Amino acid sequence: MSQFSEIINQEKPVLVDFFAEWCGPCKTMSPILKEVKDVLGDQVSIIKIDVDKNQTIASKYQVRGVPTLLLFKNGSQVWRQSGVVQKNELTTLLQSHI
Repeated sequence: MSQFSEIINQEKPVLVDFFAEWCGPCKTMSPILKEVKDVLGDQVSIIKIDVDKNQTIASKYQVRGVPTLLLFKNGSQVWRQSGVVQKNELTTLLQSHI
């Protein structure tokens, strides 16, 4: 948990993808996240959290459905959405927080 706190406590935006191996929409989200990372590079961090392996973190952030995306900046949650988010929408959102 402390390692997670360190990761989200950065000046650059940190997008956290809460997912599960068995989740179909999560598999759809994966290549979208890769494309977003390719566009934004080091300006943003994107991490994936498997809710089945990290139930403490998932429950702390009240993640009840997957995929759930949370965006942190300086340790504060600035955005949250459940379900698949399209590449253009996600890229625009992240750019507004850089």
